[in-house]
Amino acid sequence: MRSPWTWAALAVVTAVCGALPYVMAGGDAPRPLTAGEARRLALTRFRTYRDSPAAVTVRAPLPGGTAVVRAVVDEHRHRAVGWFDTGDAAERGLLAWDTRGLAVARPRTDGSAAPLTRPASLAQAVAEAGRLRRGVWIRRNYGPASLDTALRLALSLAADRPDSARLFARSARRHVGQDRIGGRRYDIFSAPPSLRFWVDGAGRLRRVREDLDDDRTIMVDLTATRVRPGVPDGPWAKG
Repeated sequence: MRSPWTWAALAVVTAVCGALPYVMAGGDAPRPLTAGEARRLALTRFRTYRDSPAAVTVRAPLPGGTAVVRAVVDEHRHRAVGWFDTGDAAERGLLAWDTRGLAVARPRTDGSAAPLTRPASLAQAVAEAGRLRRGVWIRRNYGPASLDTALRLALSLAADRPDSARLFARSARRHVGQDRIGGRRYDIFSAPPSLRFWVDGAGRLRRVREDLDDDRTIMVDLTATRVRPGVPDGPWAKG
């Protein structure tokens, strides 16, 4: 019998892989933040917190491909549930994660776990995850895999209060360019050692990119789209 679908892909993803394609827009030389930009960035994590739970798309390099996770993230509870896909029909399925680690829903022949058929929508994937018993999920702690790094990043983008604009203005953060996503303009800011943030004029975070040490890239896209009923308790329920 084939081993659990994403287990091999999720367990060890440390080989050298191709980075996600990326083209910097704008071409501005890096410069310190203006006072207005510092104030806007100071609100970014708080706005993400207020928009949560909301849809995100996570992309991380795998050997020979890219892992794509479409999920709903609850930044209040530090939990997320969604659908994992590598482009291989045998390597995709339901995924849940929190601050301690991740879990995949293991397929079973008795129908007690979700099938490997791609859900028609993120809401459907969340509903399927909610109906599964806790014992169906295969769990592990985080490791050095690029996908693990991306999942943890997705849970670190919010705070229940604004940050300090004064500290941001004196920090090593820089304005490095501009870009358009879906016809909307975003400023791009860097933060050491390897992060870039796409932020709109109201301080809402749209995209985060992290450059890994071996020239690989992970990306988290946030849309502020609410997914009801939010992250289910199923993957963490007792019993």
